[in-house]
Amino acid sequence: MKTEIQSVIKVMMDSVLYRVLEKDPFLKDKHRAEKPLYAALVPDEIFKSSHFERRFVTTFGKIWETLAVVAANQGLGYGERQYPIMGNISEEKLRRITEILNHLEHRQVNEKKVKPDWNTELSYILEDKSQATIPVKIICDVYAKNTTTGEAYSFELKAPLPNSDQTKVSKEKLLKLYCMEPRQVMELTTHCRITPMEQKQIIHGVSQPDGLI
Repeated sequence: MKTEIQSVIKVMMDSVLYRVLEKDPFLKDKHRAEKPLYAALVPDEIFKSSHFERRFVTTFGKIWETLAVVAANQGLGYGERQYPIMGNISEEKLRRITEILNHLEHRQVNEKKVKPDWNTELSYILEDKSQATIPVKIICDVYAKNTTTGEAYSFELKAPLPNSDQTKVSKEKLLKLYCMEPRQVMELTTHCRITPMEQKQIIHGVSQPDGLI
């Protein structure tokens, strides 16, 4: 697995270096002509570093799903990005999911901020025993399957401190996957990509920056 992961990272770094050094290098004269005030206030070396940093971070931010698939293929037997999962959910369960998400995001006037409670929320949704269902499709960031046991896993990968709309979408996916009939995955997880200085907060598979979702 280590070799495969190193290979993916090497290809990415080669791409970044080619873009920064050859395809789109930092040109001091162009920078000074386009942003004379900035150039007069800040040394060129700082903007040159920023030029590289933006291209590196943007490219590296897209590689996590690929690395997760590599790990899944090597460790479990099968992994795929942006994998569609089909199942059936009752209309009442879907309504309750929407109700919960809206309540967490939009509180009433003079109402205290609502804190997420995964177990309570899921229990409320699963109380519905409606037999009539409709087909639903979920696109998960990463899908992994143990080819020996047949167990399947779904992952949502997000940047550190994602926006509320991103956490809302991820939680909606997880709730729907838990409610699907028949159950399509064994475990569902949301993870944030973090640096050593950033704190990861994972609660029952749902990333909850600021406790919003």
